[in-house]
Amino acid sequence: MEASVNIQSRSKSNFLPMAIVATLFFILGFATWLNGSLMPYLKQILQLTPFQASLILFSFYIAVTFTAIPSASLIRKVGYKNGMALGMGVMMVAGLLFIPAAKTQFFPLFLFAQLVMGAGQTLLQTAVNPYVVRIGPEESAAARISIMGILNKGAGVVAPMVFTALILSNFTDTVGTELSQVKIDEMANSLILPYLGMAIFIGALGFAVTKAPLPELEKEVDSETSSDQGLVKEALSHPSLALGVLALFFYVAAEVIAGDTIGAFALSLGVESYGVMTSFTMGCMVLGYILGIFLIPKFISQQKALMVSAILGLALTAGIVMGDNHSFAIANVVLVPFGFSPLPDTLLLIACLGLANAIVWPAVFPLALSGLGKLTSTGSALLVMGISGGAFGPLFWGITSGATDLGQQGGYMVMFPCYLFILFYAVKGHKMKSWK
Repeated sequence: MEASVNIQSRSKSNFLPMAIVATLFFILGFATWLNGSLMPYLKQILQLTPFQASLILFSFYIAVTFTAIPSASLIRKVGYKNGMALGMGVMMVAGLLFIPAAKTQFFPLFLFAQLVMGAGQTLLQTAVNPYVVRIGPEESAAARISIMGILNKGAGVVAPMVFTALILSNFTDTVGTELSQVKIDEMANSLILPYLGMAIFIGALGFAVTKAPLPELEKEVDSETSSDQGLVKEALSHPSLALGVLALFFYVAAEVIAGDTIGAFALSLGVESYGVMTSFTMGCMVLGYILGIFLIPKFISQQKALMVSAILGLALTAGIVMGDNHSFAIANVVLVPFGFSPLPDTLLLIACLGLANAIVWPAVFPLALSGLGKLTSTGSALLVMGISGGAFGPLFWGITSGATDLGQQGGYMVMFPCYLFILFYAVKGHKMKSWK
């Protein structure tokens, strides 16, 4: 009886923190997946090449590389709760930077704003992910992360629609046409109010978090007696963590290619609704998360779900690279009967990558953190560094797009090695306890 009361009490005490964390995951997703609409939009305004457009994503995700470990150090000093608030404060500053960037149409300033936004997101990610893993049993961590993923990727469905409604709705006749300077100015200025509103909202939410009843997670290590370098070295001595970082690097590379380049690829095919294409990929990810919640661990283990995801990713990538951009067979079955406009098969296969990608983060994160104990925050920071794959995936996609006869379609072949490594981690990498 006493055990039952304790379980119920713990469940109630965890509900409010998880609800707050869920809101933060939604904000992370909204700010992140705006890039899928922003990239082709800026490509039009600034007349960028595919490689230059990929730098919009590169500058956002590369921030993870040099801010993840400092973020973990900062969190050990100020706590997880204050770390979340500070992360949102940096994101607010980034949103404000888009205003002068839009006014001047100065590409490097857009890249700097993206860099600052990525730094803020890294701090928030490093603080918020351990909450999900550590509030509850380790064996069900993947299910909890899947719930957070639904909100994060659900925001990815909403963000492009909001972007389209607020910004693209007045510029539906610009696809495939040469823009006048007047039209370019109008399109650039249309970014100002939405980003100002987003900055104000994120700033207000960050202040609210400082006043919210979030319990502080127990400190894992004394920052005065252990250096960052020593903690990183000790954490990376665990192969399952080190390989997990690489697995997430390749996963985020594939995830960002699927989610954020689909709009640019649609624009190259003359699809007028390019601004909402990211919503298709995120919708498939939400479906994948829902399946994960129901199937893991009752019907399938985290490891097997990861293996299935990698195999599905390889199959879909082959279909994209070798597919026909003039075929609408899939759309005629799943879209047209329900009143939707037909889309090329290759675009829909890119969207379906969302289904393959959905379970990867929820499965890898708890597998990689398993048994780390006092090194949890450092391990979390290293895993968050895997997000830097989002910088290099689109970059290599852009380079490959210009180096093959297939153009942007051929660029998607860079996802083959990504899914192959994820498959290796699912089969063997997560089991390795020693480098010998």
